[in-house]
Amino acid sequence: MTHDAVRLDSVTRAYGHVTALDTVSLAFPAGTFTAVMGPSGSGKSTLLQCAAGLDRPTSGSVTVGGTELTGLGERRLTLLRRERVGFVFQAFNLLPSLTAEQNVALPLRLAGRRVPADRVRQALRQVGLADRARHRPAQMSGGQQQRVALARALITRPDVLFGDEPTGALDTRTGREVLGLLRGMVDREGQTVVMVTHDPVAAAHADRVVFLVDGRVSGELTGAGADTIATRMTRLEAVPC
Repeated sequence: MTHDAVRLDSVTRAYGHVTALDTVSLAFPAGTFTAVMGPSGSGKSTLLQCAAGLDRPTSGSVTVGGTELTGLGERRLTLLRRERVGFVFQAFNLLPSLTAEQNVALPLRLAGRRVPADRVRQALRQVGLADRARHRPAQMSGGQQQRVALARALITRPDVLFGDEPTGALDTRTGREVLGLLRGMVDREGQTVVMVTHDPVAAAHADRVVFLVDGRVSGELTGAGADTIATRMTRLEAVPC
């Protein structure tokens, strides 16, 4: 039976008088690919940060890999993020002085864990960069750098991989290659992926698309194409505040 890799129950996140998330309840089943979309300011990034343990909800609970995050201290929360959560950003966030293999190994080194060379090479092979292991970021294209970032996020074999506009800085062809990699990891390896995007074509790679408006869930689509997703987004953006 499929279990939930991540679960949010009545999560609210307020910053002073501004409510970024308003009693959001969502489940992300293991081995699925979910895209999160919504108008600007709808709470997409806040949702991702709360689900990944990067931000604490004002109320409600978040569970990752069967562990409820609310009661965890900072040290245990940091350990959980290192071991169970992968994160890929629009900015690749690679260290320019390190090679691809050194960037990929970094999460294990920061956790004080042994770094098996074959595991690092396997992670780079997984994203099609086995021949770029000793290249530094400046020697690679944007798409190759994002692939390194993806390998780095996967090196700990996380329960869930979060992507915050992971193809936003890439050209169309390269972006689709990265999305194809994500799709393949879900289909072949059972990886769970949750991705924020503004692009209906990117969202169409997901199994389902969850829509947020004003910090609340405003429906979802399953198995939808880019045109259907774009039409739904157009309607949401046309709704007056």
